Amino acid sequence: MAMSSSSHFFTSDGLNLHYLKWGHGKVPVVLLHGLRGFAQTWQDLVDALGDDFTFYALDQRGRGDSDWGPSEDYNASVYVQDLTNFVAHLALDRFVLIGHSLGGQNAVEYARQNPDRVMAMVIEDIGPGSSKQGAGAERIRREMRNTPLSFSSWQEAERFWTKSRPNLTEQALQARLNHSFREMDGEVRWKHDQEGIAHARLTIEPIDLWPAFRAICCPTLLVKGGNSDFLSAETVAEIQSSSDAVKTVLIEDASHYVHDDQPEKFNDSVVRFMKMVLTDKRSFK
Repeated sequence: MAMSSSSHFFTSDGLNLHYLKWGHGKVPVVLLHGLRGFAQTWQDLVDALGDDFTFYALDQRGRGDSDWGPSEDYNASVYVQDLTNFVAHLALDRFVLIGHSLGGQNAVEYARQNPDRVMAMVIEDIGPGSSKQGAGAERIRREMRNTPLSFSSWQEAERFWTKSRPNLTEQALQARLNHSFREMDGEVRWKHDQEGIAHARLTIEPIDLWPAFRAICCPTLLVKGGNSDFLSAETVAEIQSSSDAVKTVLIEDASHYVHDDQPEKFNDSVVRFMKMVLTDKRSFK
């Protein structure tokens, strides 16, 4: 049975940002979605991890039910400031950070700036250079250039996602339809700021993540999709050699969107990692 969530807002830099909260466990977990994601994408993982945790999933600015901002503010420094304000709003001392892609970027950079706050991390399919070079980076730039701003019907919107993400489970596809779109003026439009996000992705230089990855000092699980075009095996090996704190797992038959393509395998990996973190008392010091 799915854990029920409650919906909340807080203010960051004049924007009302939305988040979901699940559970009342003793260990707080902050969850950050990807480039065009939404807070509800983490429901399956929340259910798998269960009652030991309290979960907070942020709709990052311009996404979900959060306010949109200027396109020039869709960058790592502003996202991390939003996260800093979110942590302050929640009055968290130490917590677990989980992030996919863009969310993983923001998680590792926050941890670099606030190493005493983060007790553990799960980073899904992103590493240094992922957003700048390679087939995955070019694919995302191509998607940003070519994604329409609206669709004439829900069937057309569904065809967009099935063509763009052919490996999605039926449940993940329905989540994207339910939480990526809204119907307005006879059209199906994105809930997120597609135009602003695309402009930012195509014009703002990605942050260099090597300083953040080399600074990782908390237990960290790096999850790579076996078929990912975004995070290379070579980069994973370099990350492993740069920090003893990072463990890696490869999820077969998954693309860059591991938790959507192989939710059970992804969840099992994270559950095993979090059990290890919970039994290691040093994580709570």
